[in-house]
Amino acid sequence: MDKQPLRERVWDELEDEGEARFPFPPHGRIPNFAGADRAAERLAETDAWRTAETVKANPDAPQLPVRRAALRAGKTVYMAVPRLRDERCFLELDPGVLDDYDAATTVSGSSDHGRQVGPDAMPDIDLVVSGSVAVSESGARVGKGEGFSDLEWAVLRELGLVDDGTPVATTVHELQVREEDWATDAHDVPLDLVITPERTVETGSVGKPKGIDWSLLSETDIDEMPVLGRFRDGSD
Repeated sequence: MDKQPLRERVWDELEDEGEARFPFPPHGRIPNFAGADRAAERLAETDAWRTAETVKANPDAPQLPVRRAALRAGKTVYMAVPRLRDERCFLELDPGVLDDYDAATTVSGSSDHGRQVGPDAMPDIDLVVSGSVAVSESGARVGKGEGFSDLEWAVLRELGLVDDGTPVATTVHELQVREEDWATDAHDVPLDLVITPERTVETGSVGKPKGIDWSLLSETDIDEMPVLGRFRDGSD
């Protein structure tokens, strides 16, 4: 199955069933959904969450409750700079130095309150939280189609900050958990935990991408993401 028709069905169903939440429309983005707060609470009940001191999270609206919960629990949160456009391509949100967790965890507020760092200045990541458009109970994930979530994983993997044992979780609406089969690629990062407002699914997935798949990147991509040059040139 091609991923784009699947995305369109999920976006349409969330909108038609009244389960989408701001920002509207849900199409073309990681969709926000009714019950995102409860899904974040369920994630916080998992061992992967309890033992994590550092969390790499996506910046999208449905995972805002996750980011806020992480800071309130004393966890340091890392968010990627949009499109990895800077050498210092991550924002560090340190609960020990932030005064306003609510503001710091929004898309706009993170750049004002966070500290921009390069991946070589980051510690090991204990938990990765990814936004999703569609997921399966076996751990397959479909994002919005730009590939940055998988590329961010690849950059961290090149530096040894994540590995096969690093849990990857997502919070989604039940409508986003699909039974359809779709093809996954070698660069797709599988999910270990799928969390909805109603349940927690341990997927049993095994193996994660080992690093950057250069065949997917153009020279323009590499030029626009300075962090990639260090790996291609073997300078790290």
